[in-house]
Amino acid sequence: MPVGLVVVRCLPTPAMLRAMSTPATPASARILVVEDESAIADTVLYALRSEGYAVEHCALGREALTRHRQAPADLVLLDIGLPDLDGFEVCRSLRSFSAVPVVFLTARNDEIDRVLGLELGADDYVAKPFSPRELVARVRARLRRHRPAEVDTGWREQGEFAIDREGCRIRYRDRLLPLTRYEYSLLAALLQRPGAIFSRAQLMDRAWDSDADSADRTVDTHIKTLRSKLRAAGAEPDPIRTHRGLGYALEP
Repeated sequence: MPVGLVVVRCLPTPAMLRAMSTPATPASARILVVEDESAIADTVLYALRSEGYAVEHCALGREALTRHRQAPADLVLLDIGLPDLDGFEVCRSLRSFSAVPVVFLTARNDEIDRVLGLELGADDYVAKPFSPRELVARVRARLRRHRPAEVDTGWREQGEFAIDREGCRIRYRDRLLPLTRYEYSLLAALLQRPGAIFSRAQLMDRAWDSDADSADRTVDTHIKTLRSKLRAAGAEPDPIRTHRGLGYALEP
């Protein structure tokens, strides 16, 4: 009966059920493919787009870094043998300002290459030749594992910032900042009272365990590196204001 046909078409498919149970749905996930071999790139793009992912492609490492800074992807598929920068260097640069999942897609299958890639911060490694179906499955799995950390209920939004005090993490415009212990403590202190001016002594009290580990210049040095990481995350103008003779304040 025609009515029966309509009912069958409205039933959720297995792919729809997987998407509903996974925070990272194809409609919301953006993937950046960094691959200089056009035949391989075309295969990857087709496989991912067939699953409903929004996919961008570039053939150069520097271009990939620029694109991700301008419009962060949810996952990066990264070839190692690129014409300008090798994939290891691209991964190292990505990790300096982003926690995006990185999956290496490469013809290098030596153990030392796999170990190096993982130690640099890659999340997975797919060797060529590969099965497009397996590649899509790995992408889906990585997105599923990564998304829960981004929607953690411990996050508290504060303007362009979000802070998870229990997990000691801070994001800026949805980018996880790669902060050291003291950089995190300083920024967390400033986020406690946005707009309020904190003297160096107040910041030392909040960020350092003992006076022996700190001095006025130490605070200034960490503020400088903190500003650099915020700029790398796209913070313009600088949200940390210097008040001469008084201290620092955060303008979120």
